[in-house]
Amino acid sequence: MGKSSKDKRDAYYRLAKEQNWRARSAFKLIQIDEQFDLFSYAEPEKCTRVVDLCAAPGSWSQVLSRILIKGESFGRRAWCERMDRFNRPQMAQVGQQETDLVGDLDMESLDLDDGKQFDRELKPRANVKIVAIDLQPMAPLEGIIQIQADITHPSTVPRLLHAIDPAFTPTDSTHLVDLVISDGAPDVTGLHSLDIYVQSQLLYSALTLATKVLRPGGKFVAKIFRGRNVDLIYAQLRILFERVSVAKPRASRASSIEAFVVCEGYRPVLVRNRDGEEVLWTPEIGDAPEPANGDVSGRGRQDNAAVGEKSDDEPTTSAESAPSGGARTPGQTRHRRPDGVVELHFPDEQSDPPRYIAPFLACGDLSAWDSDATYKLPAGHVSLDPVQPPTAPPYKMAIERRRIEGGMYGKTKKRDNLQSSDAG
Repeated sequence: MGKSSKDKRDAYYRLAKEQNWRARSAFKLIQIDEQFDLFSYAEPEKCTRVVDLCAAPGSWSQVLSRILIKGESFGRRAWCERMDRFNRPQMAQVGQQETDLVGDLDMESLDLDDGKQFDRELKPRANVKIVAIDLQPMAPLEGIIQIQADITHPSTVPRLLHAIDPAFTPTDSTHLVDLVISDGAPDVTGLHSLDIYVQSQLLYSALTLATKVLRPGGKFVAKIFRGRNVDLIYAQLRILFERVSVAKPRASRASSIEAFVVCEGYRPVLVRNRDGEEVLWTPEIGDAPEPANGDVSGRGRQDNAAVGEKSDDEPTTSAESAPSGGARTPGQTRHRRPDGVVELHFPDEQSDPPRYIAPFLACGDLSAWDSDATYKLPAGHVSLDPVQPPTAPPYKMAIERRRIEGGMYGKTKKRDNLQSSDAG
Protein backbone atom coordinates (compact mmCIF):
# COMPACT_ATOMS: atom_id res chain seq x y z
CA MET A 1 0.00 0.00 0.00
CA GLY A 2 1.42 3.36 -1.05
CA LYS A 3 1.88 6.40 1.13
CA SER A 4 -0.68 8.44 -0.82
CA SER A 5 -3.33 5.77 -0.24
CA LYS A 6 -2.96 6.07 3.53
CA ASP A 7 -2.95 9.86 3.25
CA LYS A 8 -6.33 9.63 1.51
CA ARG A 9 -7.84 7.22 3.98
CA ASP A 10 -6.68 9.05 7.12
CA ALA A 11 -6.78 12.83 7.00
CA TYR A 12 -5.34 13.19 10.50
CA TYR A 13 -2.39 10.97 9.61
CA ARG A 14 -1.59 13.33 6.72
CA LEU A 15 -2.14 16.45 8.84
CA ALA A 16 0.11 15.09 11.59
CA LYS A 17 3.02 14.81 9.16
CA GLU A 18 2.33 18.22 7.67
CA GLN A 19 2.15 19.90 11.09
CA ASN A 20 5.23 18.09 12.43
CA TRP A 21 3.46 15.81 14.93
CA ARG A 22 4.92 12.40 15.66
CA ALA A 23 1.51 10.71 15.56
CA ARG A 24 -2.09 11.56 14.75
CA SER A 25 -3.03 11.12 18.41
CA ALA A 26 -1.73 14.64 19.06
CA PHE A 27 -5.01 15.97 17.66
CA LYS A 28 -6.93 13.92 20.21
CA LEU A 29 -5.25 15.67 23.15
CA ILE A 30 -5.68 19.08 21.51
CA GLN A 31 -9.40 18.48 21.00
CA ILE A 32 -9.88 17.19 24.55
CA ASP A 33 -8.11 20.29 25.85
CA GLU A 34 -10.46 22.52 23.84
CA GLN A 35 -13.42 20.98 25.64
CA PHE A 36 -12.09 20.60 29.19
CA ASP A 37 -9.35 23.24 29.49
CA LEU A 38 -6.84 20.68 30.73
CA PHE A 39 -3.96 23.16 30.80
CA SER A 40 -5.76 25.92 32.77
CA TYR A 41 -5.07 28.82 30.41
CA ALA A 42 -6.80 31.35 32.68
CA GLU A 43 -4.58 30.32 35.61
CA PRO A 44 -1.33 28.99 34.11
CA GLU A 45 0.26 28.39 37.51
CA LYS A 46 -2.25 25.58 38.13
CA CYS A 47 -0.78 23.40 35.38
CA THR A 48 3.01 23.37 35.33
CA ARG A 49 3.79 19.78 36.38
CA VAL A 50 2.52 17.08 34.05
CA VAL A 51 3.19 13.35 33.69
CA ASP A 52 2.67 11.53 30.39
CA LEU A 53 2.30 7.77 30.87
CA CYS A 54 2.86 5.31 28.01
CA ALA A 55 4.33 8.26 26.14
CA ALA A 56 6.05 6.66 23.12
CA PRO A 57 6.33 7.70 20.32
CA GLY A 58 5.81 11.08 21.98
CA SER A 59 2.95 12.93 20.26
CA TRP A 60 1.21 13.83 23.53
CA SER A 61 4.54 14.90 25.01
CA GLN A 62 4.99 17.07 21.92
CA VAL A 63 1.69 18.81 22.66
CA LEU A 64 2.76 19.39 26.27
CA SER A 65 6.13 20.78 25.20
CA ARG A 66 4.74 23.14 22.58
CA ILE A 67 1.88 24.44 24.75
CA LEU A 68 3.42 24.61 28.23
CA ILE A 69 7.10 25.24 27.45
CA LYS A 70 6.99 27.11 24.14
CA GLY A 71 3.62 28.74 24.76
CA GLU A 72 2.01 27.87 21.42
CA SER A 73 -1.73 27.58 20.79
CA PHE A 74 -3.59 25.15 18.55
CA GLY A 75 -7.05 24.51 17.22
CA ARG A 76 -9.92 26.77 18.12
CA ARG A 77 -7.91 28.64 20.75
CA ALA A 78 -5.26 29.64 18.20
CA TRP A 79 -7.97 30.89 15.83
CA CYS A 80 -9.60 32.96 18.60
CA GLU A 81 -6.25 34.49 19.55
CA ARG A 82 -5.60 35.49 15.94
CA MET A 83 -9.04 37.07 15.76
CA ASP A 84 -8.31 38.98 18.95
CA ARG A 85 -5.02 40.30 17.58
CA PHE A 86 -6.76 41.34 14.37
CA ASN A 87 -9.52 43.17 16.25
CA ARG A 88 -7.26 44.79 18.87
CA PRO A 89 -5.96 47.78 16.84
CA GLN A 90 -9.36 48.45 15.33
CA MET A 91 -11.05 48.25 18.72
CA ALA A 92 -8.77 51.00 19.96
CA GLN A 93 -10.08 53.25 17.19
CA VAL A 94 -13.79 52.60 17.53
CA GLY A 95 -13.89 52.26 21.31
CA GLN A 96 -16.30 49.78 22.78
CA GLN A 97 -18.34 49.07 19.62
CA GLU A 98 -17.32 45.42 19.48
CA THR A 99 -20.60 44.13 18.15
CA ASP A 100 -20.74 46.51 15.21
CA LEU A 101 -17.09 45.90 14.34
CA VAL A 102 -17.37 42.12 14.31
CA GLY A 103 -20.52 42.38 12.23
CA ASP A 104 -18.74 44.48 9.58
CA LEU A 105 -15.68 42.23 9.25
CA ASP A 106 -15.00 40.91 5.78
CA MET A 107 -14.29 37.29 6.71
CA GLU A 108 -13.48 36.31 3.10
CA SER A 109 -10.59 38.76 2.91
CA LEU A 110 -9.24 37.68 6.30
CA ASP A 111 -6.60 34.96 5.97
CA LEU A 112 -6.20 33.62 9.49
CA ASP A 113 -3.87 30.87 8.28
CA ASP A 114 -1.30 33.40 7.11
CA GLY A 115 1.36 33.35 9.82
CA LYS A 116 3.07 36.45 8.38
CA GLN A 117 -0.10 38.55 8.63
CA PHE A 118 -0.61 37.83 12.33
CA ASP A 119 2.53 36.70 14.13
CA ARG A 120 1.87 34.02 16.71
CA GLU A 121 1.93 35.26 20.28
CA LEU A 122 3.86 32.84 22.47
CA LYS A 123 2.94 32.46 26.13
CA PRO A 124 5.52 30.18 27.76
CA ARG A 125 5.01 29.20 31.39
CA ALA A 126 7.51 29.32 34.21
CA ASN A 127 8.83 26.35 36.19
CA VAL A 128 7.35 23.73 33.88
CA LYS A 129 8.23 20.09 34.59
CA ILE A 130 7.05 17.40 32.17
CA VAL A 131 7.94 13.73 32.66
CA ALA A 132 7.31 11.09 29.99
CA ILE A 133 7.31 7.42 31.02
CA ASP A 134 7.28 4.39 28.74
CA LEU A 135 8.74 0.91 28.52
CA GLN A 136 10.04 1.68 25.03
CA PRO A 137 12.74 4.27 24.34
CA MET A 138 11.61 7.56 22.81
CA ALA A 139 13.43 10.15 20.72
CA PRO A 140 14.32 13.25 22.79
CA LEU A 141 11.96 16.22 23.01
CA GLU A 142 12.72 19.75 24.16
CA GLY A 143 12.04 20.18 27.87
CA ILE A 144 10.76 16.62 28.38
CA ILE A 145 12.29 14.43 31.10
CA GLN A 146 12.15 10.83 29.88
CA ILE A 147 12.06 7.75 32.08
CA GLN A 148 12.14 4.27 30.59
CA ALA A 149 10.22 2.33 33.20
CA ASP A 150 7.19 0.16 33.89
CA ILE A 151 4.21 2.07 35.32
CA THR A 152 3.11 -1.09 37.17
CA HIS A 153 6.38 -1.37 39.13
CA PRO A 154 6.64 0.21 42.61
CA SER A 155 10.07 1.73 41.90
CA THR A 156 8.64 3.97 39.17
CA VAL A 157 6.90 6.35 41.60
CA PRO A 158 10.02 7.55 43.49
CA ARG A 159 11.91 7.85 40.19
CA LEU A 160 9.12 10.01 38.84
CA LEU A 161 8.97 12.25 41.90
CA HIS A 162 12.75 12.66 41.98
CA ALA A 163 12.69 13.62 38.30
CA ILE A 164 10.14 16.35 39.00
CA ASP A 165 11.83 17.56 42.17
CA PRO A 166 15.40 16.39 42.98
CA ALA A 167 14.86 17.50 46.58
CA PHE A 168 11.86 15.21 46.92
CA THR A 169 11.03 13.90 50.39
CA PRO A 170 8.05 11.66 51.24
CA THR A 171 6.71 14.24 53.71
CA ASP A 172 6.84 17.14 51.25
CA SER A 173 3.74 17.83 49.14
CA THR A 174 5.32 20.39 46.80
CA HIS A 175 6.41 17.67 44.37
CA LEU A 176 2.85 16.65 43.51
CA VAL A 177 1.81 17.05 39.88
CA ASP A 178 -1.15 18.88 38.38
CA LEU A 179 -2.07 16.59 35.49
CA VAL A 180 -1.53 12.93 34.59
CA ILE A 181 -2.34 11.77 31.06
CA SER A 182 -2.17 8.31 29.52
CA ASP A 183 -2.72 7.30 25.90
CA GLY A 184 -1.53 3.75 26.41
CA ALA A 185 -3.35 0.79 24.90
CA PRO A 186 -2.50 -2.87 24.31
CA ASP A 187 -2.07 -4.44 20.90
CA VAL A 188 -5.65 -5.38 20.10
CA THR A 189 -6.38 -9.01 19.35
CA GLY A 190 -9.81 -8.60 17.75
CA LEU A 191 -11.45 -10.30 20.73
CA HIS A 192 -13.31 -7.33 22.15
CA SER A 193 -13.90 -8.83 25.59
CA LEU A 194 -10.20 -9.59 26.02
CA ASP A 195 -9.11 -6.20 24.66
CA ILE A 196 -11.51 -4.36 26.97
CA TYR A 197 -10.29 -6.31 29.99
CA VAL A 198 -6.59 -5.73 29.25
CA GLN A 199 -7.20 -2.04 28.64
CA SER A 200 -9.12 -1.72 31.92
CA GLN A 201 -6.13 -3.23 33.74
CA LEU A 202 -3.82 -0.74 32.04
CA LEU A 203 -6.18 2.05 33.09
CA TYR A 204 -6.10 0.77 36.67
CA SER A 205 -2.28 0.81 36.63
CA ALA A 206 -2.25 4.38 35.34
CA LEU A 207 -4.81 5.41 37.96
CA THR A 208 -2.81 3.73 40.72
CA LEU A 209 0.28 5.71 39.79
CA ALA A 210 -1.76 8.90 39.42
CA THR A 211 -3.18 8.64 42.94
CA LYS A 212 0.36 8.61 44.32
CA VAL A 213 1.54 11.76 42.53
CA LEU A 214 -1.53 13.94 41.89
CA ARG A 215 -2.17 16.99 44.03
CA PRO A 216 -5.66 17.52 45.48
CA GLY A 217 -7.77 19.04 42.73
CA GLY A 218 -5.57 17.59 39.97
CA LYS A 219 -6.74 16.07 36.70
CA PHE A 220 -6.39 12.63 35.14
CA VAL A 221 -6.97 11.70 31.49
CA ALA A 222 -6.67 8.15 30.17
CA LYS A 223 -7.78 6.03 27.26
CA ILE A 224 -10.57 3.56 27.88
CA PHE A 225 -12.35 0.92 25.82
CA ARG A 226 -16.10 1.21 26.31
CA GLY A 227 -17.55 -2.18 27.06
CA ARG A 228 -20.68 -3.62 28.54
CA ASN A 229 -19.95 -2.80 32.20
CA VAL A 230 -17.84 0.31 31.72
CA ASP A 231 -20.08 2.26 34.09
CA LEU A 232 -18.55 0.27 36.95
CA ILE A 233 -15.18 1.80 36.09
CA TYR A 234 -16.79 5.23 36.01
CA ALA A 235 -18.19 4.60 39.50
CA GLN A 236 -14.74 3.67 40.81
CA LEU A 237 -13.23 6.81 39.29
CA ARG A 238 -16.06 8.87 40.77
CA ILE A 239 -14.90 7.90 44.26
CA LEU A 240 -11.57 9.66 43.71
CA PHE A 241 -12.64 12.58 41.51
CA GLU A 242 -15.36 15.19 41.72
CA ARG A 243 -16.21 15.05 38.02
CA VAL A 244 -15.81 12.14 35.61
CA SER A 245 -16.62 12.60 31.92
CA VAL A 246 -16.11 10.55 28.78
CA ALA A 247 -14.66 12.33 25.74
CA LYS A 248 -14.68 11.19 22.13
CA PRO A 249 -12.35 13.43 20.09
CA ARG A 250 -13.07 14.10 16.46
CA ALA A 251 -9.69 12.57 15.59
CA SER A 252 -10.77 9.27 17.14
CA ARG A 253 -12.49 7.01 14.65
CA ALA A 254 -16.20 6.55 15.24
CA SER A 255 -15.77 2.87 14.41
CA SER A 256 -13.37 2.47 17.34
CA ILE A 257 -14.50 1.58 20.85
CA GLU A 258 -11.85 3.85 22.33
CA ALA A 259 -12.72 6.94 24.32
CA PHE A 260 -11.01 8.98 27.02
CA VAL A 261 -12.03 9.40 30.64
CA VAL A 262 -11.46 12.95 31.85
CA CYS A 263 -11.37 13.09 35.66
CA GLU A 264 -11.27 16.50 37.34
CA GLY A 265 -10.96 17.53 40.96
CA TYR A 266 -8.88 14.78 42.56
CA ARG A 267 -9.91 14.23 46.17
CA PRO A 268 -7.59 11.90 48.10
CA VAL A 269 -9.16 9.33 50.39
CA LEU A 270 -8.10 9.67 54.03
CA VAL A 271 -7.72 6.65 56.32
CA ARG A 272 -6.39 6.23 59.84
CA ASN A 273 -3.14 4.37 60.40
CA ARG A 274 -2.26 2.28 63.43
CA ASP A 275 -1.20 5.42 65.28
CA GLY A 276 -4.59 7.01 64.76
CA GLU A 277 -3.30 9.59 62.29
CA GLU A 278 -5.12 10.38 59.06
CA VAL A 279 -3.02 9.52 56.01
CA LEU A 280 -3.70 9.40 52.29
CA TRP A 281 -4.90 6.05 51.00
CA THR A 282 -3.70 4.89 47.59
CA PRO A 283 -3.87 1.46 45.92
CA GLU A 284 -0.76 -0.64 45.88
CA ILE A 285 1.53 -0.94 42.85
CA GLY A 286 2.88 -4.34 41.91
CA ASP A 287 1.71 -7.64 43.37
CA ALA A 288 -1.65 -7.79 45.09
CA PRO A 289 -1.30 -6.75 48.73
CA GLU A 290 -2.41 -8.83 51.69
CA PRO A 291 -6.16 -8.32 52.19
CA ALA A 292 -6.72 -5.96 55.10
CA ASN A 293 -9.22 -6.79 57.83
CA GLY A 294 -11.35 -4.27 59.72
CA ASP A 295 -8.25 -2.18 60.41
CA VAL A 296 -6.90 -0.67 57.18
CA SER A 297 -3.36 -0.66 58.54
CA GLY A 298 -3.22 -4.40 57.83
CA ARG A 299 -2.31 -5.81 61.25
CA GLY A 300 -2.36 -9.57 61.44
CA ARG A 301 -4.81 -11.95 63.03
CA GLN A 302 -2.78 -12.39 66.21
CA ASP A 303 -2.66 -8.64 66.84
CA ASN A 304 -6.42 -8.44 66.51
CA ALA A 305 -6.94 -11.29 68.92
CA ALA A 306 -4.58 -9.71 71.44
CA VAL A 307 -6.56 -6.49 71.64
CA GLY A 308 -9.94 -8.20 71.50
CA GLU A 309 -10.82 -7.15 67.94
CA LYS A 310 -12.69 -9.24 65.43
CA SER A 311 -10.73 -11.96 63.67
CA ASP A 312 -10.47 -12.20 59.91
CA ASP A 313 -12.97 -15.07 59.80
CA GLU A 314 -15.68 -13.00 61.45
CA PRO A 315 -17.89 -10.94 59.13
CA THR A 316 -17.53 -7.18 59.37
CA THR A 317 -19.77 -4.48 58.03
CA SER A 318 -18.68 -2.09 55.33
CA ALA A 319 -18.70 0.81 57.77
CA GLU A 320 -15.99 -0.94 59.76
CA SER A 321 -13.87 -2.06 56.82
CA ALA A 322 -14.16 0.61 54.11
CA PRO A 323 -11.64 3.44 54.01
CA SER A 324 -12.85 6.75 55.34
CA GLY A 325 -14.44 8.72 52.52
CA GLY A 326 -14.76 5.70 50.23
CA ALA A 327 -17.90 4.16 48.77
CA ARG A 328 -19.90 2.09 51.29
CA THR A 329 -22.87 -0.16 50.72
CA PRO A 330 -25.26 -0.49 53.70
CA GLY A 331 -25.41 -4.05 54.96
CA GLN A 332 -22.30 -5.18 53.10
CA THR A 333 -20.20 -7.81 54.88
CA ARG A 334 -16.74 -9.12 54.13
CA HIS A 335 -15.13 -12.48 54.94
CA ARG A 336 -11.57 -13.68 54.38
CA ARG A 337 -11.18 -17.32 53.46
CA PRO A 338 -8.24 -19.42 54.69
CA ASP A 339 -6.54 -18.98 51.30
CA GLY A 340 -6.49 -15.19 51.81
CA VAL A 341 -9.25 -14.27 49.35
CA VAL A 342 -11.69 -11.68 50.64
CA GLU A 343 -15.35 -12.30 49.84
CA LEU A 344 -17.87 -9.46 49.83
CA HIS A 345 -21.51 -10.28 50.55
CA PHE A 346 -24.32 -7.90 49.57
CA PRO A 347 -27.99 -8.02 50.55
CA ASP A 348 -30.33 -9.33 47.88
CA GLU A 349 -31.85 -5.94 47.18
CA GLN A 350 -28.41 -4.44 46.62
CA SER A 351 -26.65 -7.26 44.82
CA ASP A 352 -25.33 -4.87 42.13
CA PRO A 353 -22.55 -2.43 43.11
CA PRO A 354 -23.24 1.27 42.63
CA ARG A 355 -22.96 2.46 39.04
CA TYR A 356 -22.28 5.88 37.60
CA ILE A 357 -23.42 7.17 34.22
CA ALA A 358 -20.72 9.58 33.07
CA PRO A 359 -21.59 12.35 30.59
CA PHE A 360 -20.40 11.59 27.07
CA LEU A 361 -19.01 14.55 25.11
CA ALA A 362 -17.86 14.81 21.51
CA CYS A 363 -14.72 16.96 21.38
CA GLY A 364 -13.41 19.02 18.54
CA ASP A 365 -15.09 20.86 15.70
CA LEU A 366 -17.84 18.57 14.41
CA SER A 367 -17.50 20.14 10.97
CA ALA A 368 -13.77 19.37 10.83
CA TRP A 369 -12.06 16.38 9.22
CA ASP A 370 -13.81 13.05 9.64
CA SER A 371 -11.35 10.40 10.77
CA ASP A 372 -13.42 7.64 9.11
CA ALA A 373 -13.79 9.37 5.73
CA THR A 374 -11.59 9.27 2.64
CA TYR A 375 -10.61 12.60 1.10
CA LYS A 376 -9.12 13.57 -2.23
CA LEU A 377 -5.56 14.80 -1.98
CA PRO A 378 -4.89 18.39 -3.05
CA ALA A 379 -3.25 19.03 -6.39
CA GLY A 380 0.50 18.61 -6.29
CA HIS A 381 0.40 16.72 -3.00
CA VAL A 382 3.69 15.18 -1.92
CA SER A 383 3.46 12.36 0.59
CA LEU A 384 5.76 12.95 3.55
CA ASP A 385 7.62 10.48 5.69
CA PRO A 386 6.66 10.14 9.36
CA VAL A 387 8.16 12.84 11.57
CA GLN A 388 9.79 10.41 14.00
CA PRO A 389 9.69 6.66 13.36
CA PRO A 390 9.82 4.44 16.47
CA THR A 391 13.38 4.18 17.77
CA ALA A 392 13.10 0.59 19.03
CA PRO A 393 9.63 -0.84 18.34
CA PRO A 394 8.81 -4.18 19.98
CA TYR A 395 7.90 -5.60 16.57
CA LYS A 396 11.28 -4.76 15.01
CA MET A 397 12.71 -8.25 15.45
CA ALA A 398 9.60 -9.86 13.95
CA ILE A 399 9.81 -7.61 10.87
CA GLU A 400 13.49 -8.40 10.35
CA ARG A 401 12.85 -12.13 10.67
CA ARG A 402 10.00 -11.94 8.17
CA ARG A 403 12.23 -10.13 5.69
CA ILE A 404 14.87 -12.83 6.01
CA GLU A 405 12.32 -15.59 5.51
CA GLY A 406 11.01 -14.14 2.29
CA GLY A 407 9.40 -10.73 2.31
CA MET A 408 6.82 -8.55 3.97
CA TYR A 409 3.03 -8.41 4.04
CA GLY A 410 2.52 -12.10 3.37
CA LYS A 411 5.03 -12.34 0.51
CA THR A 412 7.21 -15.45 0.48
CA LYS A 413 9.22 -15.05 -2.71
CA LYS A 414 12.39 -16.46 -1.22
CA ARG A 415 10.63 -19.54 0.09
CA ASP A 416 8.88 -20.11 -3.25
CA ASN A 417 12.22 -19.85 -5.06
CA LEU A 418 13.73 -22.39 -2.70
CA GLN A 419 10.84 -24.80 -3.28
CA SER A 420 11.08 -24.41 -7.07
CA SER A 421 14.83 -25.06 -6.97
CA ASP A 422 14.31 -28.18 -4.86
CA ALA A 423 11.69 -29.44 -7.29
CA GLY A 424 14.09 -28.91 -10.21
